[in-house]
Amino acid sequence: MRQKSIAVLVVAAGKGERVSADGSTDPKQYRLVAGKPVLARTISAFLGVPNLTRLVTVIHADHAERYAALRLDDERLLPPVVGGASRQASVLEGLKALAPHKPDLVLIQDAARPFATLQVIGDVIAALDQYEGALPAIGVTDTIKRSADGRQVTVTEDRSQLFAAQTPQGFRFGQIFSAHMRASTIRRQFTDDAEIAEWAGLRVAIVAGDRDNIKITHPGDFTRAERIISGDQTMETRVGTGFDVHPFEPGDAVWLGGVRIPHKAKLKGHSDADVALHALTDAILGAIGEGDIGVHFPPSDMQWRGAASTVFLKHAGALVARAGGRIVNLDVTIVCEAPRIGPHVAAMQGIIAETLGIATTRIAIKATTSEQLGFTGREEGIVAMASASVEVPRVD
Repeated sequence: MRQKSIAVLVVAAGKGERVSADGSTDPKQYRLVAGKPVLARTISAFLGVPNLTRLVTVIHADHAERYAALRLDDERLLPPVVGGASRQASVLEGLKALAPHKPDLVLIQDAARPFATLQVIGDVIAALDQYEGALPAIGVTDTIKRSADGRQVTVTEDRSQLFAAQTPQGFRFGQIFSAHMRASTIRRQFTDDAEIAEWAGLRVAIVAGDRDNIKITHPGDFTRAERIISGDQTMETRVGTGFDVHPFEPGDAVWLGGVRIPHKAKLKGHSDADVALHALTDAILGAIGEGDIGVHFPPSDMQWRGAASTVFLKHAGALVARAGGRIVNLDVTIVCEAPRIGPHVAAMQGIIAETLGIATTRIAIKATTSEQLGFTGREEGIVAMASASVEVPRVD
């Protein structure tokens, strides 16, 4: 089944005047947080999304030079679009810019939310398999009072049914584009894109939000944003290594890095014998002190016979997430005389990135020969070596 293409629309057309009280002359989306502009952080958070095909930013007419100064460089970035008089109008301009590219799904993100995680983004995307729209939200924990005049309580709301909406809000592209076009013809301003979807009769799902996925609105929010980033100082970096060898046996293709490569032989092993993913899985497991593949997937267990090694890699990634960590970068070296690895590197990076939910820019895959020396030189098998750098909470 064809994977759905995903576009991202970042709304950055506001002047950001509500945070100017602290003396800054920069709109909030261009101000620095820990040395990096808020908008650059927001965009970077989405460039690691698997199947992302296009990202467009809607900016204020006066901010073209500020946007250019971000020096963002990615082939998936479209030229910025000038927004309208309201957020709703700005989103519509962004949707019009994306329409010629015909994405299946679109994620609409506030520029001032720089901390959207791949977990939250992925949950929104997954919900679109069953719903026409989805948004992350946090259940309200404070007691909510309603007042008609701001002085006397009228009623206490049932907070069990109340949720604070976040972004990204995701939709099936054609449906939200049509809903926005219809909404632009009536004299009503909607508070967010999900409300437009609801008005248009689309079903909108709620997925778990993240309390750090804040929208920077007031001067004090920058202080909180700095604290969120400085929280990384409670993390420590660990490095693991992996090494694996598999011999050849009669066959017509090998599995390497999750890619089936035609060859005059195949690799011998209990699973699909993907030597590259085995070394990589061991490197990740080693970085978090979780043993090796054999501990988690014993070769004596017949359920793993012929299994795709992406299953092993995904398990290792899940253990990192469970430990509260994140994968920083991965490096794999494949040693063989044949087949040629170079033409398949991009595909390998894509599969590894999708399996682990990380950006392809965090994955390096290299190939070399042993100059016809040893068993690899005699084309009797393939060797793979890997290293993994992982950040996990510090344990003193």
